[in-house]
Amino acid sequence: MIIPITNCLVIFATILFLLPNNDALHLSSSMPERLLRSTLELRNHTAISDFRVINRRQLLKCPDPNPYVQVNISSDPLPDDSYVTVNITGVLEPSKTDWVGMISPSHSNLTTCVENAFMYEQTGDNASLPLLCHYPVKAQYVSSDSDYLECSKKECKKYESGKCVLTTCGATLLFHVVNIRTDIEFVLFGGGFEAPCILRRSGSVSFANPNKPLYGHISTIDSTGTSVKLRWVSGDKNPQQVQYNNAHTATSNVTTFSQADMCTSPLPSPAVDFGWHDPGYIHSVVLTPLNPSTSYSYTYGSDSVGWSDEITLKTPPAGGSDELKFLAYGDMGKAPLDSSQEHYIQPGSVSVAKAMAGEVSSGNVDSIFHIGDISYATGFLVEWDYFLHLITPLASKVPYMTAIGNHERDYFGSGSVYMLPDSGGECGVPYETYFPMPTLSRDKPWYSIEQGSVHFTVISTEHDWTLNSEQYEWMKKDMAAVNRTRTPWLIFTGHRPMYSSNPGFVLLPSVDPDFVDAVEPLLLSNKVDLALFGHVHNYERTCAVYKNECLGLPVKDGNGTDTYYNANYTAPLHLVIGMAGFELDDFPQNDNSWSLVRISEFVYIRAHATKKDLKVEFVNANSGNVDDSFRITKS
Repeated sequence: MIIPITNCLVIFATILFLLPNNDALHLSSSMPERLLRSTLELRNHTAISDFRVINRRQLLKCPDPNPYVQVNISSDPLPDDSYVTVNITGVLEPSKTDWVGMISPSHSNLTTCVENAFMYEQTGDNASLPLLCHYPVKAQYVSSDSDYLECSKKECKKYESGKCVLTTCGATLLFHVVNIRTDIEFVLFGGGFEAPCILRRSGSVSFANPNKPLYGHISTIDSTGTSVKLRWVSGDKNPQQVQYNNAHTATSNVTTFSQADMCTSPLPSPAVDFGWHDPGYIHSVVLTPLNPSTSYSYTYGSDSVGWSDEITLKTPPAGGSDELKFLAYGDMGKAPLDSSQEHYIQPGSVSVAKAMAGEVSSGNVDSIFHIGDISYATGFLVEWDYFLHLITPLASKVPYMTAIGNHERDYFGSGSVYMLPDSGGECGVPYETYFPMPTLSRDKPWYSIEQGSVHFTVISTEHDWTLNSEQYEWMKKDMAAVNRTRTPWLIFTGHRPMYSSNPGFVLLPSVDPDFVDAVEPLLLSNKVDLALFGHVHNYERTCAVYKNECLGLPVKDGNGTDTYYNANYTAPLHLVIGMAGFELDDFPQNDNSWSLVRISEFVYIRAHATKKDLKVEFVNANSGNVDDSFRITKS
């Protein structure tokens, strides 16, 4: 039974945030496991950096009387997706601590927030005073222009007797900007991230069309393959339309969320404070009637705010049909397409997304499954826009199915199993708004779907899964009801794994034994063929395993491919696939008999299921090579 955290433990966690890392670790032996994990997750898995905690620094006006310094930008107004050139001129003394922050909205408070001295402890920073009252979207040191410190870009500002007596220096930076609806300002700071002060502001610039309909992505709502749900984002609250399948039209339902919907604690969360950004309005339409495994063109928007480009989507195969081709992975997130620093960067995400976009464009993908830790926005809401921009080439064309992870849901006192601050106060609200799966209801993010010959059971490892809980009873009923003649393959998916050779911390293992004890017997009794998990940032394949024992090993087929013969079922095969973006985890030097393949690369899996065979390939995003492959067969 999971015991909810007490107020005393929340206070204890707050004290721990104030301690240096070593002091925090010295307390570990006396701390409850899940409370300790809340701090260690924050310190080691949320990319704490000077930029991340810039809000905690004392902000002063630079003691610089320089009248020459200017910040100018190349685009006004801003297009939906562009590289904006920021020109810095008139600098008298270039410094390696000079940097430019991209601020949105431009009227954000860039002064000191002394009254909020304890507000930002959840960032894990130990500074005594707060910094910027609003968080920069991204930032670059001016010295990223290699000419800056050497003053190669000189400009004469003062002449005497025909001779230049005062020369200033300049630099040019490129910022990748996508339409986030609110206006933007580029601000030149001195003093580095640790002690910033304002040197000059560019003045605000707006997007050409802040109401533009963008970032369309689709999902399935049932197992028939005859309907898909389309969602997109716009600054316009009025209903818009989808035009599809030639003469068909449908009008959108419109929703949004606010700071009041976010979770917080005695130390306010990023989502309700400096990480908040207005999400605009999320439009939703069900496209029906359609035919399974069929391509349709569509466009969305309105005459008043504009229309998207024409896009071609592909419906999935109906449940019970023979063939399904899908991609799967976990823990992707996003990364800047420029040299900027952001609060949370997943370095492999861009290469993985690009490689999968090529697969989707080839027409050989029916659907995608993203198994938790979706955007890693963690309370910095503007980063959802950047993530949606990243996946649009994928998710606008084939169903993008998701499972919830700790970085979408977990927060103190919010009802999540693990009382951690991992979502930054989002508590699943943005996730469920952007990615509405065919679930029972709000904040019950478990569901099942059938595509081709596969039945997918998708659970939430962040909601109660204990014996006799609502989710447990649902899992039990769902898997027991699978018609294995109609869908011979049963794939179980959730974020936190049951098997991983990466131990995590001594008190904070990567695998929760309570979760395994409660749920693993259901997988065996219902003859789950394949279990897909994320959370640990590498790839690992097991034997047919149950209770840490190999009950079945693959054998090589005629092509030398590992083959699991499930006609004589023994136990599920487990895959950890949390390697799609987040910084990779190394494997320790241990020898688990159930662990057959371990790879630490940025990859995704490509699967092809027929009613007799399920073939899975582990595709290296950078090389395109298949670094591991196996088959499960019913014959």
